[in-house]
Amino acid sequence: RECLHMFAHVCLISSAFARVCTPERISGDFHNKSTALESRHAFSTVEAAAVEQTAARAGLRGKSLTMATLNPQVKAVEYAVRGPIVMKAGDLEREMQQVSPFAEVIRANIGDAHAMGQQPITFLRQVVALCCFPELMHSPAFPEDAKQRARRVLQDCGGHSVGSYSASQGVDCIRRDVADYITRRDRGVPSDWSDVYLTTGASDGIMSILKLLVSGQGPSRTGVMIPIPQYPLYSAAISELEAVQVNYYLDEANCWALDTEELQRAHRAAKQHCQPRVLCIINPGNPTGQVQSKKCIEEVLHFAHEENLFVMADEVYQDNVYSADCRFHSFKKVLFEMGPEYFNSVELVSFHSTSKGYTGECGFRGGYMEVLNMDPQVKAQLVKLLSVRLCPPVSGQAAMDVIVNPPREHEPSYAQFTKEKNTVLDSLAHKARLTEQILNSVPGIKCNPVQGAMYAFPQIYIPPAAVEEAESLSLAPDMFYCLKLLEETGICVVPGSGFGQRQGTYHFRMTILPSPDKLQILLQKLKEFHLHFLEEYSQAEPQMSSSNPEQPSHKSKQPD
Repeated sequence: RECLHMFAHVCLISSAFARVCTPERISGDFHNKSTALESRHAFSTVEAAAVEQTAARAGLRGKSLTMATLNPQVKAVEYAVRGPIVMKAGDLEREMQQVSPFAEVIRANIGDAHAMGQQPITFLRQVVALCCFPELMHSPAFPEDAKQRARRVLQDCGGHSVGSYSASQGVDCIRRDVADYITRRDRGVPSDWSDVYLTTGASDGIMSILKLLVSGQGPSRTGVMIPIPQYPLYSAAISELEAVQVNYYLDEANCWALDTEELQRAHRAAKQHCQPRVLCIINPGNPTGQVQSKKCIEEVLHFAHEENLFVMADEVYQDNVYSADCRFHSFKKVLFEMGPEYFNSVELVSFHSTSKGYTGECGFRGGYMEVLNMDPQVKAQLVKLLSVRLCPPVSGQAAMDVIVNPPREHEPSYAQFTKEKNTVLDSLAHKARLTEQILNSVPGIKCNPVQGAMYAFPQIYIPPAAVEEAESLSLAPDMFYCLKLLEETGICVVPGSGFGQRQGTYHFRMTILPSPDKLQILLQKLKEFHLHFLEEYSQAEPQMSSSNPEQPSHKSKQPD
């Protein structure tokens, strides 16, 4: 009898598998692939359940961890920059080895500078190499200032080796260097090295702080205010921690400016169902590329002071400012200049990273956070939380040290370091202007000035016929657009729906990191694709969506 039951279920599964694997389901057309995915989902929820029941009756041991027992907060996590579009890009790269309509997949989905061909900063790699292999100290190929920094780091490492654990807060001398850097950056505003914590990239610090902040149940559950569009790390962390996401919208018509009236609106609405306690700011912006003015930051900090909000300032792009009308202002410096009433009371944590700026050292996973005005007892809990993961990678800490303690004018590496740094930043500024210029030459695309960071976030017109086809495939319209762009041109960008956007508007995010030649090719192919897309789905003259009354401005008039 058990054998008959098992045979029946095998037949059922085989039938379902046959339905999924018919030729039309495995064709290259992604319309059919979407249908196949739906069938595969139905298989996983119905036939897989039958398999589990059969196994149970047969006395077979099942999995302890299944989709049914998986933490539901993990299921809720989404991370658009490495989502389905990127997975599809990987599939296409593998298929290209056989036959492909284009020469390469251009991955413009993520801010990974070295993957896009940017060369490492020599001095940084020299110091890290010396830390990892001290025998190189005897080599004349390494300059003395690099050796001095490596010796200093190693002196503070257990056993004089980066292979040892550091303190959970990080290597002491590097934390002191970070504090000195912050003081120089902020023109004398003091920084205490005991407020500095080294982290595994900025993401690790952001997650650690959110873990401290999230508490309560129901209407008292912590609300976390995040900008829309936002970097998906925040929405993913909020989902994982079961916090409440509170959206405030950036003003696309005003170059993605942050409007305090919008902050107040979002805060009032959120208080009806949660307790807003955290305000997250990304400056310069990701994915939007805006640089907030000093006046704007003052207004934001005044709002946080009035509402007793904990401020998290994501400042990892502080070196990436390209517009002549803009300048980076740290939240800490502005808070200090607002006077003791603000500086001694507003709880502020700011974050920085080795991954961005002019170094682009993503793989080292180096970063830091500076914590201001945190309750001393809570600070002790933060150290306890950080100790659970032992310490950040010590090689990444060494890389962070070079960023905050670069060669000085009198040192032998200064000239080469300065030249390499300026070359990277000048190239990024050129590519920011090029991206804005070409995108705005395309009917149906509007792109705000890329004032800073590493991305453009243009608004795109999607004809109603394309919207209808996307909906018939259960795809967001901008996801549908980005899939077609990838399959027809090999260009991988991220749909705006992965970052958040106003209802009725559609965007995509692309990085400006490819080399100027490759970026020119990317933008030209994108232009040709968009014109063909409009022609395919609309015979009318393309215009921006009438459902979006706020059109992006092409003027960058944000007072410094």
